[in-house]
Amino acid sequence: MTIRELIGHCKDHKIYIQTHNFPDPDAIGSAYGLQRLFGLFGVESELVYVGRIDRVNTRKMMELCGIQMRSYQETETEMKKEDLIICVDSQKGAGNIQDLKGDEIACIDHHPYVPAEGMIFHDVRMVGSCATIIGSYYEELQCIPDAVTATALLYGLKTDTLNFTRGVQAEDILAFSRLYAACDRDILSQLEHVNMEFEDLKAYGTAIQNIELYGNLGLAMIPFPCPDALIATISDFILALDAVEVAVVYAKRKDGIKFSARSEVTEQVDAGELLKNALEGYGNGGGHAFMAGGLIPAENVGLLGNDIAAKIREMIIAFVNMEK
Repeated sequence: MTIRELIGHCKDHKIYIQTHNFPDPDAIGSAYGLQRLFGLFGVESELVYVGRIDRVNTRKMMELCGIQMRSYQETETEMKKEDLIICVDSQKGAGNIQDLKGDEIACIDHHPYVPAEGMIFHDVRMVGSCATIIGSYYEELQCIPDAVTATALLYGLKTDTLNFTRGVQAEDILAFSRLYAACDRDILSQLEHVNMEFEDLKAYGTAIQNIELYGNLGLAMIPFPCPDALIATISDFILALDAVEVAVVYAKRKDGIKFSARSEVTEQVDAGELLKNALEGYGNGGGHAFMAGGLIPAENVGLLGNDIAAKIREMIIAFVNMEK
């Protein structure tokens, strides 16, 4: 099935476009870009997520671009089993997206493929961002995104590739050239200068105090709750250290222990495989070779024993050494 056929299939249905549980700029920009594309063909849709939108740059992006998203709590009473759901920047069964009441029929993602039943359309490409894939649909259908849509997609592309320093493929470069030509550069400039809140400094400071180096591995613990996106940003920060080629950051939260991993030496240490294997039996993890996330749910934290930090250190180091 092509994207044109998917749009045709969605006509005369209630459509929800769902992101992963804690949507970042790529997830939101991609969902918005798809919503606007469907709208060009007379298909209306709603953007929905489970979790929180808790980063200042993400909220600013939604404000400047006029993006409207609703939490599942707001839509749960309205959603029906026959309503159609398109998963964007995630896949049903991937572990970071909740199964909603509607019928998931499609997924568009740039993470490793997760088989799922009932999908009539899936487009999973190993590119730098999901926004790249959405941008390609505009080209395929010979549509030009409006300036705000192009800006949202471009900002998602830039953030997920860390300004084109990780996971970049030829498709991403092509998408950048097309989107940049159409974007609102004033909005883009405003977004580029909004990345951190004052409260974030506490998490950075704690991570710096707690960082431990084991060869080329940088491991840091944050002993208080942090949003997913902030943990990921701190892992990028630690990876920038000269001595670090693999970074793992974890934070203790009400829902369990959240992990973020980064790798500059993907042939030796695959970040996705690192967390998938290190957390096996305790929680779940996975992602790209260069960036990944994971969670040990609260009900399993007790399995780590009395010295949680020592156990996590042992789990991570064991797998990094095994990979080399």
